[in-house]
Amino acid sequence: MSKTFETDLPVIPAPRAAGCPLHPPAEFTNWRQAPGLRQAMYHGQPAWVVSRYQDIRAALLDPRLSADTIPAYLKPSGPDNNTPVMFARVDDPEHNRLRRMVTSSFTFRRCEAMRPQIQELVDHYLGEMIDKGPPADLVRDFGLPVPSLVIALLLGVPPDNLALFQHYTTVGLDTRSSDEQRAQAFGAMYAYIQELVDRKEREPGDDLITRLVTEYVVTGQLNRETAAMTSVIMMQAGHETTANMISLGTVALLEHPDVFKRLGQTDDHAVIANIVEELMRYLTIVHSQVDRVATEDLMIADQLIRAGDFVVMNLPAGNWDAEFVDHPETFDADRNNRGHVGFGYGVHQCIGANLARVEMHVAFATLARRLPGLKLAVPPDQLKFKESDIYGMKELLVTW
Repeated sequence: MSKTFETDLPVIPAPRAAGCPLHPPAEFTNWRQAPGLRQAMYHGQPAWVVSRYQDIRAALLDPRLSADTIPAYLKPSGPDNNTPVMFARVDDPEHNRLRRMVTSSFTFRRCEAMRPQIQELVDHYLGEMIDKGPPADLVRDFGLPVPSLVIALLLGVPPDNLALFQHYTTVGLDTRSSDEQRAQAFGAMYAYIQELVDRKEREPGDDLITRLVTEYVVTGQLNRETAAMTSVIMMQAGHETTANMISLGTVALLEHPDVFKRLGQTDDHAVIANIVEELMRYLTIVHSQVDRVATEDLMIADQLIRAGDFVVMNLPAGNWDAEFVDHPETFDADRNNRGHVGFGYGVHQCIGANLARVEMHVAFATLARRLPGLKLAVPPDQLKFKESDIYGMKELLVTW
């Protein structure tokens, strides 16, 4: 790491203004407009922050920026040197080799085939919430359980284990959980999936874990530890981001009642899809997790980056760049938002984007159709937001 950084640096992720919690921090505008790149502290170390849309896309395609940013001492180890590999944190060609092993589970066709199951889960949890009556916590009662159970179905978690799976994921995501409780929850999920990997070899099904085992583990192309780690990553990434989008997206839609009404009255998939994409652009909940490390000296936006320097992609700033869309601060359900970086960009783009889109299509459309009178149960200034690499809500109290 070069030593040219300032000593008094802002921190990324930057806090959002209390009066505009859905908007990126106001200082990001200056970060985009200033020459070169801004410097900030990221996870306790200085990093360059890329905030312009075109610069972000170019950086995410640059092979001189590596996704292998996790220090060696933090990487898990296993017996017999079978260390589990986090495929999202390695570079090509190994990244591509491992990613291709799970790609078939997230194709457009396979995710669309899950739409009836997703609709069934949405109807179930929304129906339970309605039956209990207002007020309700949309995060606890709807936003969290739906995507966590969807990814469980895709992974092949048996129905009689879904309650256990839900418990571990809830504890792991609950902001009230201590670090020790989260670590225990992750350890329990990893241990459970390791057992499930063994079980799938004996009792195969039509699911992701079975395909990893039968096509790659038994053929020697993948060790069991990495198969389990890949599945755990899918569990966490597969529901945390979507759960946060459902709650934050609901707040954004309630701030734009005309769009919420339109969503509840249309069966046009293209209209629903464009609203979801605009929510992805407007909210951009992954606001600091896309980081890289330079493997050699390079220039980004006329800024010299030294080998070993860390670089963070400021996705919210990029999606609010006026060079990308006109009036980016406006939520426009009819705009052309194709090309947004809400799911990242390049070879490491979110592998679960197709699944997340189907889940959001079904969740938002059903919510707007069945609860047209939905509204916040607390004043907007009392909403409770998370402070983490992935933006979200601790709870969302609603009534109708």
